[in-house]
Amino acid sequence: MEKKCRCSYCEAKLESNSEARFCSMCTLRNSSVMSGPSTSEIKKDQERKERLSRFESIRHSIAGIIRSPKSALGSSTFCDTIPISEKPLAEQEWYHGAIPRIEAQDLLKQQGDFLVRESHGKPGEYVLSVYSDGQRRHFIIQYTDNVYRFEGTGFSNIPQLIDHHYTTKQVITKKSGVVLLNPIPKDKKWVLNHEDVTLGELLGKGNFGEVYKGILKDKTAVAVKTCKEDLPQELKIKFLQEAKILKQYDHPNIVKLIGVCTQRQPIYIIMELIPGGDFLSYLRRKKDEIKPKQLVKFALDAASGMSYLESKNCIHRDLAARNCLVGENNVLKISDFGMSRQEDGGVYSSSGLKQIPIKWTAPEALNYGRYSSESDVWSFGILLWETFSLGVCPYPGMTNQQAREQVERATTENSASQREDVIS
Repeated sequence: MEKKCRCSYCEAKLESNSEARFCSMCTLRNSSVMSGPSTSEIKKDQERKERLSRFESIRHSIAGIIRSPKSALGSSTFCDTIPISEKPLAEQEWYHGAIPRIEAQDLLKQQGDFLVRESHGKPGEYVLSVYSDGQRRHFIIQYTDNVYRFEGTGFSNIPQLIDHHYTTKQVITKKSGVVLLNPIPKDKKWVLNHEDVTLGELLGKGNFGEVYKGILKDKTAVAVKTCKEDLPQELKIKFLQEAKILKQYDHPNIVKLIGVCTQRQPIYIIMELIPGGDFLSYLRRKKDEIKPKQLVKFALDAASGMSYLESKNCIHRDLAARNCLVGENNVLKISDFGMSRQEDGGVYSSSGLKQIPIKWTAPEALNYGRYSSESDVWSFGILLWETFSLGVCPYPGMTNQQAREQVERATTENSASQREDVIS
């Protein structure tokens, strides 16, 4: 009868006449087990377990980072290991780029609030704006002998200079006694870098600069309004006014703002690209194809957009076919908010008649500089004329002055007629 090793791991064949129960290898192994491991073997086993434990801990940590980076690392990232003062100026939260002085002042509200901006009047010159003792103070950052300073110690870059004064609470100048307490972060939702957009074909020209088709890094097609670098500061403020207003709006019949590039000049306003172009050109180009029903739909879109603006206390002041755009599915969108104003009282008063669109402007605005939602309604009426005449200029054959006289004469005659009706 065949005999086998009694070890469950082996079951090797044994000689039939042997009295052994295990093979020679299993006998040796069993004797080692019975005698117990040596001290060196125990030490090696412990070291092996410790190595496995360390690697297992590392494996779990890496797995946790992959699953949820922020939960494993907190709000920081690997990039945050770079000291704040060593990051480029454009990446500093308190650097707002080439924003106007008046806009910077609006952001400073409490003692010690501060930000850094590029001077509008002198591109390449940087200014520290601070709220101190009830005043907005502005300090030019001096650059001499290859260092940046206010007075005293100089630093190789602006972030180091600001970080020094912010962390040590050293006064900006002895005379001012100003101390930096609260950095005011830029609005990251709207601020883009110039490198985020690539300019393409020229779409047109405006009062402030050119308008280009652009492509964002995610391949989104956009419209890019550029501001001429040599414009006076007051015009640059007006240029950015449009973006400031559009930040607050979200409506299908209002053109959408995507962001602004103010980190350096020239300043960009990035807006959604509307494929159909301006409404006036569309009407004239498609006049033989557009059906009356579509014209009514355009009028409804304009009315919807203007109603939304009124609900936001916004006075457009320049509503016209040329300032509306035709989007996908022939959706009309109101655009060009360069003259717009947001007034809680519902009325905006202006002096002077520079660049006023005479034929689209209400009599009270022409005569007294008084703008309101009612004056926008007047402009909406002119827009309806343009719409249903398929792009004919209002008051055809008349100069601006003749059109104004005609409107004032008709308004006066209408008022006289109303007075006669009341008397009778």
